[in-house]
Amino acid sequence: MTSPKSEFRLFDRGFEETILLIPGWATDYRVFEELDLGFNYLAPIKFSPFNFKRGLIAALHAHGIERISILGWSMGAFLASDFAGAHPNRVDDGIFIVSAKERYEKDALEETRVHLKKNRKGYLYKFFNDCFCGSEREAFLRFKNGLLKSYIAENDDETLFEGLDYLSDARIKPGGLERKNVTFIHGREDRIAPMREALKLKEGLPQAEFISLDGTGHIPFFNPSFSGLVKMREAR
Repeated sequence: MTSPKSEFRLFDRGFEETILLIPGWATDYRVFEELDLGFNYLAPIKFSPFNFKRGLIAALHAHGIERISILGWSMGAFLASDFAGAHPNRVDDGIFIVSAKERYEKDALEETRVHLKKNRKGYLYKFFNDCFCGSEREAFLRFKNGLLKSYIAENDDETLFEGLDYLSDARIKPGGLERKNVTFIHGREDRIAPMREALKLKEGLPQAEFISLDGTGHIPFFNPSFSGLVKMREAR
């Protein structure tokens, strides 16, 4: 299987700084539509984790962006860490690692693959339902009435399995982030990537900030307080 190219779009919102928004498995850039950050946005509109770095370097060059802040969510957190480690000179101090864990177990990923083969639509509905905790009913209903139908209809097996293949070998390595201004943001009720696993990552980065959000699951940027947490270092 040949991976499709990753292509990026710049959303010029009139700010001086630009932040890269990297979505997670089974989603796309639209998952960030509720964010209101003090940045321009660069986001992948066609997305392959296996050629992400190459596409991103081309996009930075095309838009004349020398350095960029990064927000990586879920699977996007691995890509954020990987890019920052490989191209530290292209990354600003602001790196936001959202809903992350060090790695996903291969057995669990294989189990996900089996469920998708049996009932892709049913499994995706359960997965996205598990992204929200009980106190996020209103947020889940917004997601259900908006992006959920689209994600279930548009995600084919090839795209989903490619993401699982990437995750099977993906690791977040603190060494690639140790000289950066890193902020972990995590929901306390995250059932996909329990917060205790993100805290283990934080232990390897003493300089990093760790922010937890009560009553929040795997998609913390649906929490209305989230946007106020993503700021440049000087503004903190």
